[in-house]
Amino acid sequence: MTTATTNQAEAPLLSGRHGLGRDLAALAVILVLAVIGYLLFPNNLALLTRIMAIALLVLSLDLVTGYCGVATLGHAALFGSGAYAAGIAAVHFGITDPLLMVAAGIIGGALAGLVCGVVILRAHGLPQLVLSIALIHLFHEFANKASSWTGGSDGLAGIAPDPLFGIFAYDLWGRTAYVFAVVLLAIVFMFLRLVVRSPFGMLCRGIKEDPIRIQAMGGSPTIALLKMYVISGAVAGVGGALNAVSTQVVGLDSLSFTLSAESLVMLVLGGTGSLFGAVTGTIVFMLFEDLVSAANPFHWLTMVGALLIAVVLFAPKGLYGTVAEVLARRRGADR
Repeated sequence: MTTATTNQAEAPLLSGRHGLGRDLAALAVILVLAVIGYLLFPNNLALLTRIMAIALLVLSLDLVTGYCGVATLGHAALFGSGAYAAGIAAVHFGITDPLLMVAAGIIGGALAGLVCGVVILRAHGLPQLVLSIALIHLFHEFANKASSWTGGSDGLAGIAPDPLFGIFAYDLWGRTAYVFAVVLLAIVFMFLRLVVRSPFGMLCRGIKEDPIRIQAMGGSPTIALLKMYVISGAVAGVGGALNAVSTQVVGLDSLSFTLSAESLVMLVLGGTGSLFGAVTGTIVFMLFEDLVSAANPFHWLTMVGALLIAVVLFAPKGLYGTVAEVLARRRGADR
């Protein structure tokens, strides 16, 4: 009796240590990949910074699609809202500190997440997709018409962020922006690891599997999903703000349907319902796209399409998801 009680008491502690170990390993992987990227592409840090900004968008999409099962093709609305919030804060209000611009992006993305969540969560399945497509077009058109604030089709230019902490200026090589992006991605990734493992994260997974049962147990699926949408918007807003700070311009492409669709493709490519899968899919897709478009400017879309078809047919759980499943089976066989 005493032994059983002791084992039960030690179980959460062991689980917590295991989770902490995986978190530290994830952080180490991000930092190692960042160093490798800096060494391999010292003259193309702008691309790597862009990849990390889009990775934040894909991570935010994974929260609502992979963990909650909400179908959406308009998630770029949250990313673009964060980008425009940061850009407007800098251009029209003189808030040029990079950290404050990121804070503005978080607020803008969270508010956009709240608006989109309220609308999209009123439907299910295909109607959700239709609503999300309608929303991204509405956000795009609003930004285009509000040209006095957003610059319209010309884009919002004149963003000049101050040196980070008053010391590290944004140079032409993009080194400061790159390091800033790495730190932001690492912090957000670790935060999301805590979110998805928390009781709230487990609740959202339960809603994805069986919302009726969760409701019967006294939970509120709509409120929980709306909270996750706001968190997702804040994460996407960080990515949008990072993109505004690093490129120093915000265009309508940050609110495009194409970006929304590509972010979903990246998520499926890496594997839904996995933070590692979201990051993996973003890195593979964007690096492959950059490589083949440079090698063959006329037929690169064909190569990208062939890659996606191959992954869907032979690795339906995504690149990371399939590899993780194979390794799990081997561990089970060894035991």
